[in-house]
Amino acid sequence: MKLAIFNIGKILSGDIASPVAAGDMIVVDSGKIVAVGAGGDAADCEVAIDAGGMMAMPGLIDSHVHVTFGDYTPRQKTVGFLESYIHGGVTTCISASEVHVPGRPRDPAGVKALAIAARKSFEHYRPGGMRVHAGSVILEPGLTDADFAEMAAQGVWLAKAGFGAFATPYDYAPYVAMAKRHGLITMVHTGGSSIPGSAGIWADHVLKMQPHVSYHVNGGPIAMPDADFPRLVNESDIAMQVCTAGNLRTTLLVAKLLRQADRQERLLIATDTPTGSGVMPLGMLYTMSHLASLAGVPPEIAVAMATGNNAKVYRLNSGVIAVGRDADIVLVDGCLGGSQNDALSALSNGDIMGVGAAITGGMPRFVGRSRNTPETIRRAKVAHSRVPQNFSGDA
Repeated sequence: MKLAIFNIGKILSGDIASPVAAGDMIVVDSGKIVAVGAGGDAADCEVAIDAGGMMAMPGLIDSHVHVTFGDYTPRQKTVGFLESYIHGGVTTCISASEVHVPGRPRDPAGVKALAIAARKSFEHYRPGGMRVHAGSVILEPGLTDADFAEMAAQGVWLAKAGFGAFATPYDYAPYVAMAKRHGLITMVHTGGSSIPGSAGIWADHVLKMQPHVSYHVNGGPIAMPDADFPRLVNESDIAMQVCTAGNLRTTLLVAKLLRQADRQERLLIATDTPTGSGVMPLGMLYTMSHLASLAGVPPEIAVAMATGNNAKVYRLNSGVIAVGRDADIVLVDGCLGGSQNDALSALSNGDIMGVGAAITGGMPRFVGRSRNTPETIRRAKVAHSRVPQNFSGDA
């Protein structure tokens, strides 16, 4: 299907090096972006969406979501939470391990089977149109190089340290190294214990492991000591993920330290939900507003931290509005009745943005109104459609 979005007020690219793209139109064909700014003809497209002056940004990538199987979380006994996150602008979720599966296995064969099953379960299942990258193997003693080779061959590309039965967190290091040798993106729980049986992991442990990502570095939900944060910033290139379900003060500290080091591309925004903190469909938007209003992060950079930064670390083709990238696009605006007149001003004021439309894989999932954010000031609408489907939020 060929789709055009026109009359865009501003295009937020998601690229931290160039966060605003010129022009007022995006054209999509067969799930990929084929034109940005100009060079398209809405009349030539099967579906055309009038953005009504709203801003366009890449769909948010929540890189810390505790999926299990299906659109259900046993931790909060909630059905449909992933589809609900779409209405908060989240078009991609990345598993932080299937640790909440009831009775989860802890032996090598079991954790390997769990990761493969989760990966394959979500490979073609897209709740509400969301992409879910599931199957993050929980590192446990006894996993071998051959196990990682088998998992990689079956499509598993995520590994999580932090919930295994190791004597000390230092013992994760060789397993992280094995996972990296087989091309897996590696993440490590950072901060205090989050569930019974897990341990606190601080800077010494993370630096020894050398994962790709320090998960909820601001605390999940309990933060490590303040003195450890400069060490991760200055002694490594590890991506530092801040989560809504964490410590706000240390979120601001991480942003300050990375800005001072001119390494803001290392800051990733996520939620760490569903956990004991609950289900948070608007969590990404809240953390973006915290960084923009309290940490001095330009709002368009906060958008990049929630989109393109995650995409780069996790090797995704989404997260940036550019030709050839996956067509996951969200239309955003200031909220009706608020004090700010556009999406970026709202973030800078500490408000969330209103979501007026979500497109994933080049397909509109709703146009006109999110059921979770306040109504937008401006209103997106389907200008024309030659596809026999109603894309309105009511439908």
